Amino acid sequence: MSTFSRTVSLHSHGGTPTFLDVTDQVRAAIADSGITTGTCTVISPHTTCAVYYDEFAHDSLADGTDFLQADLDAALSRMFPAQQDFPPAQGYLYPGEEHYREVEMWPEAATYLPGGDRRQLLNADAHLKATLIGSSEMVAVLGGEAAVGATGYLFFVDFDRSRPRERRCHIVVSGD
Repeated sequence: MSTFSRTVSLHSHGGTPTFLDVTDQVRAAIADSGITTGTCTVISPHTTCAVYYDEFAHDSLADGTDFLQADLDAALSRMFPAQQDFPPAQGYLYPGEEHYREVEMWPEAATYLPGGDRRQLLNADAHLKATLIGSSEMVAVLGGEAAVGATGYLFFVDFDRSRPRERRCHIVVSGD
């Protein structure tokens, strides 16, 4: 058995959830791996991001979010409305004072709290949405290709709306 891995860089736009089609990057990693039979796992290392498999809907909003993605976010937002105020507003407990203090001590605190703005951590909804969807998706590799249907695509979504960010997505192909 062989294993091949690749990490791709992605950019989220902030303001609204960012849905990114990673299907081509997954297909390229499978092709480059030389593995013909096995599995490919697509993984987000970020706690406010998820990976999922769905149909590409063709119709899209002005920001490029396709209709199925917009519908998914709308359904999740009914369960987990966008966090806009400090806890315990909107029923969220996160982030608490201890979390703020901890983040403020991190060496890269300015990345998470630009200008000391604690509002940048108001993302409990993003964490809950990502947890519900899941941080990875696995597809079969058959004949050296992703064994997905003609309308099946792999999407990486960053539910954190606080600001644009650089994100990573790991692609791991295992098999023979």
